[in-house]
Amino acid sequence: MEYLVQRSVMTIRERFHEPLSLDDLARSAMMSKFYFLRLFSRVTGVTPGRFLSAVRLYEAQRLLLTTTLNVAEISVRVGYASTGTFSRRFSESVGVSPTQYRQLDCAEAETMHGSQAHAGADRPPETTTAAATASLTGTVRTQQRPLSAVYLGLFSSPIMQGRPVAAAFATDEFRMCDVPPGTWYLHAVAHSAAAWPGEAHTEPPLLVDMAGPLRITAGAQVTVDLSLRPFDWTRPPILSAVPGVKGALLPVFHPAGRRAPAVPSSA
Repeated sequence: MEYLVQRSVMTIRERFHEPLSLDDLARSAMMSKFYFLRLFSRVTGVTPGRFLSAVRLYEAQRLLLTTTLNVAEISVRVGYASTGTFSRRFSESVGVSPTQYRQLDCAEAETMHGSQAHAGADRPPETTTAAATASLTGTVRTQQRPLSAVYLGLFSSPIMQGRPVAAAFATDEFRMCDVPPGTWYLHAVAHSAAAWPGEAHTEPPLLVDMAGPLRITAGAQVTVDLSLRPFDWTRPPILSAVPGVKGALLPVFHPAGRRAPAVPSSA
């Protein structure tokens, strides 16, 4: 039945600028909307509505980076009737406003996230305030050697969006100290050293993994092991302005494994 979810993901990717409803997507997968909702959530980790919202905001990121369209024009292009609603949701999901994202460079992304990452990664366990916070440790494995260090962020959503509550950089082992209690999702992302098959001159693909929900209590010491794999069609787009990821635009996957243009053509 997974191929039916692929079909609905393709519908989202191709028609994200339209007012797609749950009924529309269920019809594209040829199943009842209640069964479709359960199956889609199981395969992708999020509901169809959240996947659609992530695709819209990610396409907005692409347009901000690759065109000179203003924010109002982009909000219409990606399916929002209200520029204010678009700007608010973009800011909540990405961590900066659309205008700030267009101007953001890698150094600024490092400033946004990196101070947390280095503080959590390098601090010895003795300094952790165990009475109020927790620590998170683990390993990162991959069959493909990453091009650079793996970025790990602890987020409130199965979609990598907003700003992390804790972060770290790692090669094989990691430690996050001063993790606040709560229910979190641990995301990991790194560039692969290999290019997309048959596209040696393009940006290398991203390697990703996610663990969660992790229910973390004060004083806990939690261990999580991650296994990075190439980003594929089942995963919602990365929305957070992560160090080193801005500008590495993810492909749009069709069910047969083909890649499609990410930016819609002009009307």
